[in-house]
Amino acid sequence: MDPLTAVLDGHRARGAHVLRVEMEAPWCIAVADEALVGVLVMVRGEACLEREGDRAVVLGPGDVAITTAGLEYTFADSPGVSPTIVIGPGEVSHDLVGNELCVELSHGVRRWGNARGGEDAFVVGTYELASQVTGRLLDALPGLVVVRGGDWDAGLVGLLVAELGRELPGQDVVIDRLVDLVLVTALRRWFAEADGRAPRWWTAQSDPVVGPVLAAMQADPAAPWTLTTLAREAAVSRATLARRFTDVVGESPMAYLARWRMDVAAELLRGTDASVEQVSGRVGYSSPFAFTAAFRRAHGVPPRTFRRMAG
Repeated sequence: MDPLTAVLDGHRARGAHVLRVEMEAPWCIAVADEALVGVLVMVRGEACLEREGDRAVVLGPGDVAITTAGLEYTFADSPGVSPTIVIGPGEVSHDLVGNELCVELSHGVRRWGNARGGEDAFVVGTYELASQVTGRLLDALPGLVVVRGGDWDAGLVGLLVAELGRELPGQDVVIDRLVDLVLVTALRRWFAEADGRAPRWWTAQSDPVVGPVLAAMQADPAAPWTLTTLAREAAVSRATLARRFTDVVGESPMAYLARWRMDVAAELLRGTDASVEQVSGRVGYSSPFAFTAAFRRAHGVPPRTFRRMAG
């Protein structure tokens, strides 16, 4: 498992709020939903995303905007339009005097807006729960990431839109997975093109000294790694590895290994039926008690509680 897989695979929509929105100009929506991660995919027309103090960003068909950490913004048919709709926590919509619009602007299941078949259309998906996201991804991203339609597999947009228009058994699961796939694919492209904005764990993979060490730890987190054995993987001295690893990654090899083991453990608890004892062994802990203590320090709750929260 590579770092990007560990970071992104921790994101599972699990009933994420997903809607196809259709609007006719003039329109402007103020978004203050406090979502941990939001995915906005332009389907038809153009729209303008504005944040206070920043330049407006115009989105066209296939473009994806990813927001994090409860970013507040307005989304409108053109710059400078005043909002008439507010999206608050829980994805509840209301007008400027507090009248709810969830039912009034609904056009059926997963379809919403001021005009069915309007000239502007987009899909929005939100990850609201802590169990749906990983802290490492939130730490790696700015408040807003934009990936243009020509830079990634925008064909996924068509699949997502088609599924939103269907009512079949298991539809919620299919839509969740498609939203996850849009997020993963778009972010993978953004990381590759982000230059100095990419997180250190992404750029470190290509470093001639650090890269082999990361690969070794990722391939076998349960191995009894020491600074000496890791230095052998890079064919350098312990001092050279410690200095280079800290310079490139921002933490020592052993600190990274401890955090990596907790990332892997979290994914095993989310995605498998392995017992806590089995998980502890698969990430290098001979004692479940030591593992539980380390996991609590890393994630704030013991493993069994984490599994229940992520279920």
